[in-house]
Amino acid sequence: MSILPPVTLNLLIINFLFWLASAALATGALGDIREVLGLYYWQSSRFHVYQFVTYMFQHADFSHIFFNMFGLFMFGPVLEHVWGSRRYLFFFLFTGIGAGIVQEAVWTVQIGNSLNDILLAGGFEPITIGASGAIFGILLAFAMTFPDARMMLIFLPIPVKAKYFVPIYALIELFSGIYNPLGDNVAHFAHLGGALFGVILILYWKKHPFSHN
Repeated sequence: MSILPPVTLNLLIINFLFWLASAALATGALGDIREVLGLYYWQSSRFHVYQFVTYMFQHADFSHIFFNMFGLFMFGPVLEHVWGSRRYLFFFLFTGIGAGIVQEAVWTVQIGNSLNDILLAGGFEPITIGASGAIFGILLAFAMTFPDARMMLIFLPIPVKAKYFVPIYALIELFSGIYNPLGDNVAHFAHLGGALFGVILILYWKKHPFSHN
């Protein structure tokens, strides 16, 4: 861990500390902090603007945080070395917030003004948690920075160049978001939102070069 650059190291620590705190407090009097720090639909009475940041540091279970932090561990350090810590941290937060904005937009289309009807019918308020959007942004940035680097999925160990791997992965996310027969609880459009905001920021930086911080 000592070889990790500072922002990546601290993001890993903060995420795991929040996860441990959430697990410890869930059975206590304070209840589940994910219900306070997770991102709610903007028409909900439980929505707060700060949730666009705090939701990134909340995770559902160990597998959720493990795979997100594994992605951060694998691809974050090299980007932090290339960009510098300040730009890298800004990118992480920017893409994470962007993912939340896209998720809110999708909810607006899906739910519209029917939130009260959903609640009256005994449904659950929509909420999203996790750093997946920011991690997808980092994955996108890695592919744009190192397009010929070889990448592969754990369950499909076939090396593919990053410039092909990430678009294919994005198409899978898009398909999964539109056609979801299993009704999974994955925020596919938030992942795509992180990538979208990542592209926007990287293209902006290319037009406005920055010095290493």
